[in-house]
Amino acid sequence: MENLSRREREVMDIIFALGEATLTQLSEVMDEPPTRPALRSILTILEEKGHLKHRQDGREFVYRSVVSREKAGRSTLDRVLGTFFGGSITQALVAYLSDPKTKLTRDEIAELRRFIDETKPR
Repeated sequence: MENLSRREREVMDIIFALGEATLTQLSEVMDEPPTRPALRSILTILEEKGHLKHRQDGREFVYRSVVSREKAGRSTLDRVLGTFFGGSITQALVAYLSDPKTKLTRDEIAELRRFIDETKPR
């Protein structure tokens, strides 16, 4: 989900969380929602960028994402890794885990160890 404004990302986050949403639902959930015409414009832009599609339900359009949250997340992660960490997941994890604010539970550490042990070397 590259090149999204803060508001566009907010709309996408809500749609991912709800599965699908109408303009009314979005405006009810958003922090400090824009006007209805401004929100309609954001939805149109997201459709033009290929992130959303809609169907009509009565008088309202129901919007949903074109791709799954997981696929969008993977694409965003790949872009962040390439931009900030030279494509290295190791450098990204070191940066994240070395931050004193990062607190992992024992279960999270065990899960990471298990996943690393099960991952086949390339």
